[in-house]
Amino acid sequence: MLKLHASDYDNIRHHGEETYPNECCGILLGAVEGDVRIVQSTIRCKNVSSDSQKKRYDIDPLEVVRAQREAHDRGLEIVGFYHSHPDHPAHWSQADLEEAHWIGCSYVITAVENSEATQTNSFVLAGRREEDKTLVEEELLLVANC
Repeated sequence: MLKLHASDYDNIRHHGEETYPNECCGILLGAVEGDVRIVQSTIRCKNVSSDSQKKRYDIDPLEVVRAQREAHDRGLEIVGFYHSHPDHPAHWSQADLEEAHWIGCSYVITAVENSEATQTNSFVLAGRREEDKTLVEEELLLVANC
């Protein structure tokens, strides 16, 4: 399960709308309690894909390192990532699975149709190794802002 503050949920969806027709991307910082990832904050990242940004996203590795440092400084960890699917469903693609490497992390996908965020789903990267990884739909629980 992924617990997400309503304001972070809104920020992710707005990010997808702002970058439409390209994919947006970002990092989720938080804590893990058992099988629950609790998001404390989101970090917007720039899509640096050299491929079509309408169908792909890449986060600069330096942004990931900065996010890891920020998480460490705040006593948190990277608990997931998010991106948008312009004019496509909020479901992972084969490319999303191939590019997902953080086993145990959540991958949030927002469908954006004609500049408007429609559906947002979350998937956890399950498995033990690259060879048996898979994305499994998980519950996305919105919580009131503190």
